[in-house]
Amino acid sequence: QVQLVESGGGLVQPGGSLRLSCAASRSIFSLKSMGWYRQAPGKQREWVATITSSGGTNYADSVKGRFTIGRDFAKNTLYLQMNSLKPEDTASYYCNAPELGWGQGTQVTVSS
Repeated sequence: QVQLVESGGGLVQPGGSLRLSCAASRSIFSLKSMGWYRQAPGKQREWVATITSSGGTNYADSVKGRFTIGRDFAKNTLYLQMNSLKPEDTASYYCNAPELGWGQGTQVTVSS
């Protein structure tokens, strides 16, 4: 069974940075798209960013200009570089690919 495993979460101060990783257990080269989502306590899961097979990217307005989605085909890994973090970015972050499903999530806490 194909797995997606997120890592890189943690506690960071406002204004800080984190890089999340999502490692797939198979090649991601042929996937139509991959994305990042997040879910804060008591809230619904929300979309954060997507990268398409051609490398096109899209971002939620709330993270545009601060977050960057990327991938490394050699490592079968999806990334999310998060800069200028805000307390409202606190959430569990999940990666997703329609063909592969969901990872288990990684917690990001932005607090002083």
